Parts: sequence; C-alpha cells; structure tokens
Amino acid sequence: MTTDVFLEALPIFLLIFCRVTAFFVVAPIFNHSNVPAMFKIGLGFFISLLIFSMHGTNQALIMDAQYMLLIIREVLIGIMFGFVVYLFFATMQTAGGLIDMQIGFAMANIVDPVSGVSIPLLGNFKYLLMLVVFLMMNGHHFLLIGLMDSYLYMPIENEWFSRMADGSLAQFITNAVISSLVIGIQVALPMVVAMFITDVGLGFLAKTAPQFNVFVIGFPVKIMLGLFLLVLLMPGMAIIFEKIFSVMFNTLEQMLGVVQGPPA
Repeated sequence: MTTDVFLEALPIFLLIFCRVTAFFVVAPIFNHSNVPAMFKIGLGFFISLLIFSMHGTNQALIMDAQYMLLIIREVLIGIMFGFVVYLFFATMQTAGGLIDMQIGFAMANIVDPVSGVSIPLLGNFKYLLMLVVFLMMNGHHFLLIGLMDSYLYMPIENEWFSRMADGSLAQFITNAVISSLVIGIQVALPMVVAMFITDVGLGFLAKTAPQFNVFVIGFPVKIMLGLFLLVLLMPGMAIIFEKIFSVMFNTLEQMLGVVQGPPA
C-alpha cells in the first residue's frame, strides 16, 4: 500500500521539484556560485515537499511519453520565473555600465564570479548593494512565497505551450526586457547628464584656455565629480530599489496572469 502511494505521488513531486530547482538556477541570490550546490538541492527538495503537501496530494499522473513534455514545461516555468527576477536586478548593472563609460571606469571592468564575464565596476557595486537591501527586507522570502503561490495560478496542468503558440509569452518577455532597460537608463540618467555637462564645460575650457591640457585634467575631474555625485545620490538609492522591487513583483504577477490567470 505504501509503495503504491509513493509511486502515485512521485510523478507530481518530480514536476514540482523541476520547477523549483530551475528557479534556483536562474534567480539572483540562489544562483550565486558561493551558495553550495548541496544546499540548493536540499532547499529545493524541502520546498518541493511543502508545495506537494499543499497542491499535489489531490493529483495523479502517469509516467508516459507525455510526461517528458510536462517536465520541459515545468523547467521552462521555473527558468522564466527566475529570469524575470534577474532582469530587474540587472538594471543596476545596466545603469552602472552607462555611468562607468561617462566617468571613465569602463577601463576597469571586473570579472563577475557568477556569470564569468566582465561587468562594470559601479554596476557590480550597485548590484551587490541591491542584493543587500533585498535580503534586509526579506525579499528572498517573498520570492519563495511567490514560487509556492505560483501553483495557484499555474498548476501542473497549465496552458504554457498554448501561450507560447499564440505569442503571449514572447510579448511578455519583450515588455519585461524593455521595462528593465528603461529603468536602468532612468537610474543612470542623473549621472550621465552631470557628466555630459562636465564634458561641455571642459570643451569651453579647451577653447578659452588652450594652454590647459584638457585630456590630462579631464579624467581626474570627472572621476572626483562622479564619485561626489554618487555619494550624494546614495541616500535616494533605497527609494529607487523600492520602486524596482515593486515593478518586479508586479511583472511576476503579470506573468502568472499571462500563462493561466487567477485561480477560480
């Protein structure tokens, strides 16, 4: 009897486990290389058990050829869920890249241990600052709660493939990427405008006083002014992060609605 119950529950549990672990692979905080793989697997296992106890006990599936499509669907849902979260964290790297190009820090890019690629210096600083604020407000708890509640909006039997076929998901991804890029540009805009005005001032200086070597004094002036403005803007970063987190969670809610809609 126990074996029969286990065999009936295993297919549902594996599908839930696929969605949870796929989310951990992509989502910030959980996808860091500093987080041990065993911890990710163990956390995913226990969260999958909780989700199964709430949403999977009254369902049954058979492991047949169609079951592979269900696994692919759950993995895609988990990746999409984590990708949307990562998009809005990457806004800080986008903003930092624009600021670095204006200040002159673009020549000092560093290697990100998570992705293994070069990232902007100030972009990495703002990204890590955003992670700290997100952890302080227990944002990772909200992400896990959202992942668990996703089974209310997108149960095991959801309309993922049909939404892919009619283009709804493609439109959603496009809008999410555009939103993240716009936010990144808006965050960097004050510094970019300030550096542009500085360049204009240095240009006037080169015309009125040709004896000054603008290329020599321009770099330290822009670096000192950029760091000074960055310090002035730091108190307002908390408000910016709050707005980004609000847009991020609203976008996640829109994704749930695009795929399946609210529960009946």
